[in-house]
Amino acid sequence: MVTRTSYHHGALRDALLAASLRLIETEGIAAVSLRRVAREAGVSSGAPYHHFADRAALLADLATQGFRLLAGQLTAARTAADSPTAALTAMGHSYVRFAREQPGYFRLMFRPELSQPEKHPDTRAAGEAAFEVLADAVGDCVAAGELEPSRAQSVTLTVWALGHGMASLWLDGQLDKRGALLGTPASALVDSVLDNLGGLLARET
Repeated sequence: MVTRTSYHHGALRDALLAASLRLIETEGIAAVSLRRVAREAGVSSGAPYHHFADRAALLADLATQGFRLLAGQLTAARTAADSPTAALTAMGHSYVRFAREQPGYFRLMFRPELSQPEKHPDTRAAGEAAFEVLADAVGDCVAAGELEPSRAQSVTLTVWALGHGMASLWLDGQLDKRGALLGTPASALVDSVLDNLGGLLARET
């Protein structure tokens, strides 16, 4: 176990956030308390209060990290795509992949009653920034003449709903159950849904 004398400057804060994320991934969000996180990080029970006023503040910082990581991955997927329409499909896949690779972040980010973004402006701003990456990608489709401007908002919400829904169903094990009944891997079910995003735009124009 790492002792508190091993930490300096911002390292303690990072260690506490990392310990929180591990707890969420292994035991669930309910396992996170400042005392438990301190124990997992190998520091005194009072150490977290140097960085976080309470549990909600800690969870808010963790959710902020998650939204920033998601925004970065969505931006990378958008940038690498060879057309605006392809970017939406790539971003849908990136969203699902993020949830699969970062389940701790994903499960927390969309639980506002825990992270209380209304009390933590950085968390709210990070969430809005991640959503704006998608909204801007839909704007690219409008600029390219692939989508009517009047449909931009509905398409943005549709893409978000598809990505989030498939990610949640997969994390909760529902896609694996459905895939077993159909004799199809869960990954193939995700592909079959998200790869239809181009067709969605075609119907909207």
